[in-house]
Amino acid sequence: MNRRDLLKMAGGGSVLAAVSGREQKAQAQAAKAANGMPVPKIKDIKVIETEPQGVRLSVVKITTDQDGLYGFGCATFTQRADLVTPAVEKYLKPFLMGKTTDKIEDIWQSCYDSSYWKNGPVLNCAISGVDQALWDIKGRMAGMPVYDLVGGKCREAADCYSHASGEDFPQLLDSARKIMAQGFRHVRVQVGVPGMAAYGSGRGNKEVKALHSGPVFESEPYMKRALKMFEVVRKELGDEVELLHDVHERVQPHQAVQFAKDLEKFNLFFLEDVLSPEDIAYFRQIRQQCTTPLAMGELFNSPHEWMPLISERLIDYIRVHVSQAGGFTPCRKIAILGEMYGVRTAWHGPGDVSPVGHCANVTLDVVSYNFGIQEYSAFNDRAREVFHYCPVMKDGYLYPNDTPGWGIELDEKAAAKYPFGTGEQGERKNLNGGWGEVRRRDGQVIKQ
Repeated sequence: MNRRDLLKMAGGGSVLAAVSGREQKAQAQAAKAANGMPVPKIKDIKVIETEPQGVRLSVVKITTDQDGLYGFGCATFTQRADLVTPAVEKYLKPFLMGKTTDKIEDIWQSCYDSSYWKNGPVLNCAISGVDQALWDIKGRMAGMPVYDLVGGKCREAADCYSHASGEDFPQLLDSARKIMAQGFRHVRVQVGVPGMAAYGSGRGNKEVKALHSGPVFESEPYMKRALKMFEVVRKELGDEVELLHDVHERVQPHQAVQFAKDLEKFNLFFLEDVLSPEDIAYFRQIRQQCTTPLAMGELFNSPHEWMPLISERLIDYIRVHVSQAGGFTPCRKIAILGEMYGVRTAWHGPGDVSPVGHCANVTLDVVSYNFGIQEYSAFNDRAREVFHYCPVMKDGYLYPNDTPGWGIELDEKAAAKYPFGTGEQGERKNLNGGWGEVRRRDGQVIKQ
């Protein structure tokens, strides 16, 4: 027996009429809200290229057929930035023109499949720009931040780590203390190896003899230096600060196993990218032999890479670069997958993520139950001139905007003041924003 029959039996005809009237009114209001605006169609797609912080940023802007309704998405692939714009404007734009903006999942899947060959960084970054722009549009239409569209926040802000480095231990300690004084509880530490091109730090004035004239790196001196660094840092900074370290794939697989074991006594928050994507099978050996927490994924662009690491619980943190993986839509799925296997998120958040991309990162952070930590790179004054309403950092926490969509606006006139190449020096200038090469003493090029 339903509610209406009970009301009739109780002689509640007038009550029934009142209930029916309220139901009809509520349904009418819901229909009006849902149909008050026709579904927007894509009118234009373009890429805005800008370099306010010395790093090439690519942002997709989708304009709809409704005046004043548009959205922004991060498509940044700094090292090959000039390839992203034609991927968006020559291939995705004609494919998407005239489509409605409401079917984000369908658009993602069709863009992904339309190239036939897929899982590449150029196409994925192009799709990411479109995907994030569509989420921005949907949020603006609904009058909600994107985090509310996907279920709402389960935390108020994202705990972050920042980067401390130095050519020597005193410089590193000074850098770390400054970061801690800003309220950060997590610090990534990197120190130079005298005369060598260690990742994330200077090399000093020492010369290393080599069979070539370029930058030199050897893994054994690096690992010894890193172990000494952690002894010094733990002694000087204590046990309460959480320490992270980035290997940047620069050691051989067998060395990675031993290095992770040797670091176990220092209680790292995590060890990042100890292997290259080509060597991820070695994570099984590391996991079997030590408890050092492991983070991996900033170079991943294919489910074939992250699926085995998550499903076999071989890592503790998945730190995919959101645009490289294809945008907010697939990374939301990665986060949910990780939750099922106890793997936490640590999205890649360096300077070569646009402020729009950082908005997507922090949105994922606050809606994902299995959030772990967020990498943070500060926005300088020129970036804030181009990108208005960047996410706010306070006491080591990054806060999402509470305005519709990503809550960010891009000043295209300001962006044009900083074209690609602005502020680039050395290799980046000579190689069109790309990276050069680092070699061993004997001339063998290394992964970096």
